[in-house]
Amino acid sequence: MKQTEKSPRYCFGIFVNMVLIFLLSAGNALAAMSADEKKDVELELAKFFRAARGVIAKNQALINDAGKGDKGLSSDAVLAAAKAAYKEAAGSEFTLAAKGAFKEEAQTALVNSVKEVMDHAQPLINQSGKGFKGFIPAVFGKQVADTFNKAINGKAHIKLTAPKEYVRNRANRPDDWENNVIENQFKKAGYEKDKPFIEAAAHNGKPALRLLIPEYYAQACLGCHGEPKGEKDITGGKKEGGKLGDLGGAISIAIYD
Repeated sequence: MKQTEKSPRYCFGIFVNMVLIFLLSAGNALAAMSADEKKDVELELAKFFRAARGVIAKNQALINDAGKGDKGLSSDAVLAAAKAAYKEAAGSEFTLAAKGAFKEEAQTALVNSVKEVMDHAQPLINQSGKGFKGFIPAVFGKQVADTFNKAINGKAHIKLTAPKEYVRNRANRPDDWENNVIENQFKKAGYEKDKPFIEAAAHNGKPALRLLIPEYYAQACLGCHGEPKGEKDITGGKKEGGKLGDLGGAISIAIYD
């Protein structure tokens, strides 16, 4: 029978084909990336992730202010502050790459993850009459990383980790590769401060380009991680006895081949 109009089945078939073409194109674009291009993406993600966590750290007293309701820390406000901090650290604006590039996909996934976490946290952050709320940089970082890892569809992975003796959340424990870099590179006398370590290495059983960038205790960190060692901090955990500038953690990023 001759059809004069497109059937629903025909239209659905066209839609499926378009989706498959898009997914194949995205996969090919990632596979075609050089190690230097992947490194560029990883460094960009690490810098923005660090900048966003820094916003939470700098506003910790505000977040825990029991006498104040709306803290003014909306997702838009946090993203604006993170972009400003990124610019100050990187010396350039945080600008999305060309549409369709993997870099743009990863940048967008990270920005949207920060937005999603902050939107979800608004009732907690703005709760008056409650002091410590448990919304600290480590929690924020874990939530953003988990959200990003789901959004990026198995193409990349972000994790906040630390030396084994400092890890409080077991989900953040360093894997063998991360632990080796922390112990034999970052802790080595004379290792260049802030220098990322990058190499091709397996992650979750898949070949990847991996980056680990050291994190050092800032003043805002010492309330929970400083001295005296062993004293309980506001979270109920024991202080590590860290000093300003000590190695305290690392941002781990993998982009799969």
